[in-house]
Amino acid sequence: MKNKPFYIFEVALLFWEGKAARTLQIETGKPLSKFAEAIVKAFGFSLDHAFGFYSDFENSGINSENIYELFSEMKEGPIRPHHKGVKKVKIKEAFKVPGDRMLFRFGYIESRFFSVELKEIKEGRNQGMKTAVIGSSGQPPALNEF
Repeated sequence: MKNKPFYIFEVALLFWEGKAARTLQIETGKPLSKFAEAIVKAFGFSLDHAFGFYSDFENSGINSENIYELFSEMKEGPIRPHHKGVKKVKIKEAFKVPGDRMLFRFGYIESRFFSVELKEIKEGRNQGMKTAVIGSSGQPPALNEF
């Protein structure tokens, strides 16, 4: 059985008075769209809004050098040439070394913001290794509490 690298991420809900964080494991070769799905599911939400990953935490990530958005793959194409999509870009292309961080924005009207930090890269046998929540703290708010 071949070894496949996987990442360990710390994901924390931002801009909310409570604290909620999840530790996730996911294969490095999965697309960012699958990572977004895992984040949203880990916090009890449904993937029913547009989303994006942004390298800059200021101004909701709008002026980021690295932007990966679902909008970039719609028929209108990316808003700016340096915007990339989330279905073809792999997690390992956006997060390369432990300590890499991005802002994950879920929804653009009633937005939820998350800090996403790569904590560790592991090699392991792919014997049923799945995307999973491997640590949890705090309870996220219900959708209507934002």
